[in-house]
Amino acid sequence: MPFLDHLEELRWRLFKILMALAAGFIIGFGLLSTKSIDLLNYLQRPLQETITQQLVYTSPTDPFNVVISLSLGLGIFMALPVVFYQIWAFLSPALYANEKKVVIPVLMGGFLLFACGVAMAFYVVLPVTLEFLVMFQTQAFTPMLEVKRYFSFVFGMCLAFGAAFELPMVILALTAFGIVTPILLRKFRRHAFVGCLALAALISPGDAITATGLMTLPLYFLYEGGIVLSSIVYRRKLRAQRIGSEAIA
Repeated sequence: MPFLDHLEELRWRLFKILMALAAGFIIGFGLLSTKSIDLLNYLQRPLQETITQQLVYTSPTDPFNVVISLSLGLGIFMALPVVFYQIWAFLSPALYANEKKVVIPVLMGGFLLFACGVAMAFYVVLPVTLEFLVMFQTQAFTPMLEVKRYFSFVFGMCLAFGAAFELPMVILALTAFGIVTPILLRKFRRHAFVGCLALAALISPGDAITATGLMTLPLYFLYEGGIVLSSIVYRRKLRAQRIGSEAIA
């Protein structure tokens, strides 16, 4: 296909992705505005179990901004099948058969790992972090938690853990494309824990020490899981190369 035709196809793929995102955003905004789903109260459960206080806001636009943010998140989630399909439809003609076999499992595994990271952040790390922070509350302070800051904290933590849980898929993809090998990964295993600690401190939101600590250990286990996946992919590549060499000989 000529270069200009590629650009034209890319333009239409991006247009369809934007339309899917816009439709998802409108549906999400409608569900939240009509209170068909009580997502706002559900996201406050970890806080309500720790502090029996309702969130406050200091600006008239804060509740609207929170609803817009949640609507955008719901829209992205609902549009993901269309987004993945359009990306796959654009890239698949340029991929070899062995590369196609890698891309689909990586996308599916990446989505599942991202969901696991978000679930761990919301159901495990967030309650522990809130309980830890409440320990420093005294009679000298009156808690007045703002809607905007609370939801920003929750969103930031969930996104950070979701992104961190993509580590095995990143390692698998790098191995498949010949950038890293399991031998190299095992060589730096002693440095992996320090690297995981530094990465957790970098991407964990705010000054939540508990979030950094609770992210470091899963990151290291995910690194070890990445080594296992890397070994499987690497052995298959060597086997395919050996069979190809024998066929040529």
